[in-house]
Amino acid sequence: MIISTTLITLALVFYSLGVWAERIARYLKPWHVASFWTGFFFDVTGTWAMHLLAKGPFDLLASHTLTGQIALWLMLTHAIWATFVVRRGSEAARTRFHRYSLIVWLIWLVPYFGGMYIGMTK
Repeated sequence: MIISTTLITLALVFYSLGVWAERIARYLKPWHVASFWTGFFFDVTGTWAMHLLAKGPFDLLASHTLTGQIALWLMLTHAIWATFVVRRGSEAARTRFHRYSLIVWLIWLVPYFGGMYIGMTK
């Protein structure tokens, strides 16, 4: 449990760092993208570690599982899109990108705090 919660918390740290640094700079930089990918990596590994600890069958329709899957797919899409914008996007795209990052981050917080709540009430 300690390993999985540490990994998920590292996901929060790296993803938040990338999102907020980009928002403050109002310009998407390569290190922001690296932070998005690092956060995604820690989220996937932490989710996998949690899955290994889970008892019972995998239920995709359970609210925490569903919100977690949505958040993971949004993070992946966000990181891929950010990579494309940094490599081939216009300057205008790099200055507007921060608008979408905050939305994805806020959605990601739902399963993060939901999982924390579930963990504390069991």
